[in-house]
Amino acid sequence: MKQTVLITGASSGIGRATAILLNEKGYNVYAAARRVEKMDDLEKQGIHVLPIDVANDTSIISALKTIKEEIGMVDILINNAGYGLFGSLEETPIYEARKHVNVNLMGLAKLTQMLLPAMREAGKGIIVNISSMGGKFGEPLGSWYHATKYAVEGLSESLFLEMKPFGVKVIIIEPGIIRTEWSGIALDHLIKMSGKGPYKEFAANSAKMLTKMNDPKTGGTEPEIIAKTIFKAIRAKKPKLRYAAGKGAKMAIFLRRFMSDGAYLRLLEKTMNKLANNSLVIL
Repeated sequence: MKQTVLITGASSGIGRATAILLNEKGYNVYAAARRVEKMDDLEKQGIHVLPIDVANDTSIISALKTIKEEIGMVDILINNAGYGLFGSLEETPIYEARKHVNVNLMGLAKLTQMLLPAMREAGKGIIVNISSMGGKFGEPLGSWYHATKYAVEGLSESLFLEMKPFGVKVIIIEPGIIRTEWSGIALDHLIKMSGKGPYKEFAANSAKMLTKMNDPKTGGTEPEIIAKTIFKAIRAKKPKLRYAAGKGAKMAIFLRRFMSDGAYLRLLEKTMNKLANNSLVIL
């Protein structure tokens, strides 16, 4: 029988690319997102389109009930839903931060929690959590985003150890710079939170970098690269805990691991300034 895959945040970017690839590879794919109106073409390809808001427990329960009634067990969960909340810690309202944490972390945890009993009892299953190279370092005006990705890293590593005796695999994907809607959403939040006031110079530099991420000539990796990495990971007999892929990911993570805090942070600051100064975008 085909393995059933549930992918959150599948209306665009990495989630969408992964849904298309896994459907082509013969998986029974449920592509879940809040914006199902953007997914008509996925449905035409034979992909099941499912409305879900990972920040809403009722929505999660309803989505899983639909899958159970239609197909039964979810064999592979890909927790991809998330966004980038950028802006200074000082200027970002706590209610915005709570919303961010609910989507990027708590929704992931709730959905995983609800699927684990069936996987554990069956002695099989795969949980794939989409983190980021940003789960390894911080940057100015990115405190909340990086906090959620650090948390996903720690949660996933702990879950890996908990699930290993039961035969359930846990995989962390750490994308680098990827060309998706993510950067535009992050830019909107950045301007809203810190486009004016004491952090406006930081915001100007960050805005230039976020804009540059989607530049066809100098921007990031296409999301299909991450989709291929996910496919490789779930097909592996003994998958690694972490897979870094996409522009800058492996190098940034390698340097962070082996450089001192001071040396790495100086390098990061210099790199960010250089990237910003090479862009013509003005906030």
